[in-house]
Amino acid sequence: MGLAPGFAAAGDALQVTSAQVPASDQIGIDLPLLMTIRNDAAEADAILRVRCPFANFAVKHTVDRGEGAPAMREIKSIPIPESKTIELKRDGYHVMLLQTRQKLVDGETFTCAVVFQKAGTKETEVQVSRTP
Repeated sequence: MGLAPGFAAAGDALQVTSAQVPASDQIGIDLPLLMTIRNDAAEADAILRVRCPFANFAVKHTVDRGEGAPAMREIKSIPIPESKTIELKRDGYHVMLLQTRQKLVDGETFTCAVVFQKAGTKETEVQVSRTP
């Protein structure tokens, strides 16, 4: 990757995999960005921001299950516990990409920047896929 020696420790301990967004033939809609994050570091981290070229905004959400139906709620950051693997999914923590700028075709890939509090920015490949 060409990082300076000694710089990569925290960043290498955190890995983002299986990032995906549903295919859509509409523009200007909101879509969930799902991914798996493995944190092998000895300290917790958090997702602060996400930037994707095909969406105007990205908002971090959690799903509250209180009284009645589950409700999405915007949060400042998504916690990534130390020595754990977490999945961002529709019914838990996830990132909503708002106001898509283009159609998303099944099989396409994009690079999104996921910004972590400690691990810094991770350029992450996001796959467009049909939702099962």
